[in-house]
Amino acid sequence: MLTHTTTRVLEPGDLGAALAVLDSEPVANAFVTARVQAAGLDPWRLGGEMWGWYSEGRLRSLCYSGANLVPVCATPEAVRAFADRARRTGRRCSSIVGPAEPTAELWRLLEPSWGPARDVRPNQPLMVTERPSADVEPDPLVRRVRKDEMDLIMPACVAMFTEEVGVSPMAGDGGLLYQARVAELVSSGRSFARVEDGKVVFKAEIGAATSKACQIQGVWVAPEYRGRGLSETGMAAVLQYALADIAPVVSLYVNDYNTPARAAYRKVGFREVGAFMSVLF
Repeated sequence: MLTHTTTRVLEPGDLGAALAVLDSEPVANAFVTARVQAAGLDPWRLGGEMWGWYSEGRLRSLCYSGANLVPVCATPEAVRAFADRARRTGRRCSSIVGPAEPTAELWRLLEPSWGPARDVRPNQPLMVTERPSADVEPDPLVRRVRKDEMDLIMPACVAMFTEEVGVSPMAGDGGLLYQARVAELVSSGRSFARVEDGKVVFKAEIGAATSKACQIQGVWVAPEYRGRGLSETGMAAVLQYALADIAPVVSLYVNDYNTPARAAYRKVGFREVGAFMSVLF
C-alpha cells in the first residue's frame, strides 16, 4: 500500500478505487465516470491516462489526461501534483475543463508553460434538475435522430460546434473523430432534433450518461428560428427523454455570458449548483 503522498498513472486493477472517487460527486464527474465505466482504465481504450493522487495510502483525487485534461475531486495539493506531471509530459490536450476552482488553479500553474490559451471561460454555471419541466410544455416534434439520418444531423452539429468553440470540428483529421462521436450518440439513442422541411431547426445530445446522472450538450437552434422559444420547448422534450430513459439527474453547463440560454434553462426547471471552467487551445 502507498503510505505517502504520490501521483501515478492508474492501471486496470485500480478501477474500483477510481470509481469510488468518481461516485462521490456523480453530477460533476459524469463525463469522466461515463468514460471509465465504458472503457476501464486501460489508456488505449480510455483514450488517455488516468492520473491518481494518493495521500496516506488512499486514492483521493484523479485527473483524466486525454483530448481534455479534467481534474476530478482534486484537492489543492493534488492540483499541484497534476500540474507538475502535465508540465513534464507537455500539452497533448485541446482543452482543460472541470469544476471551476481546481481548474482555475491548474491553469494558473500551467499557463506559464502551456499558454497562451485561445479562450478561457472561467465561469460556466453547472445546472441540474431531477424532474420534468412544470412550466414548459415539451415540443412534441423533438424526437430521437435515427441511424440513417447522419447526413441530416451533421451540418447542425458542425454549426453548433463551430459557433460554440470557435473552430470547425472538421479541421485536422477532416472531421473523422467528430463524425464518429456524433454517430456514437445517434446509435445509442442520445441525439435529439426537431426537423422541419428536411432541416434541423433544434438539436441537443445527451453526452455523458451514467446510472446516476447525465449531461445535456450541444444545444442549438438554427439562427433563423431563434427567438421563438424552441430552445425552451426543445429542452423540455430532451429532459423528458433523459429522465425517462437515461438517469434520475440531468445536468448541463453553460457560458455565464449566455444570458438567454441561462434564462431558458431556468424556465425549463434547471437550477445552478456550481460552476465549471474551460480553457481552450
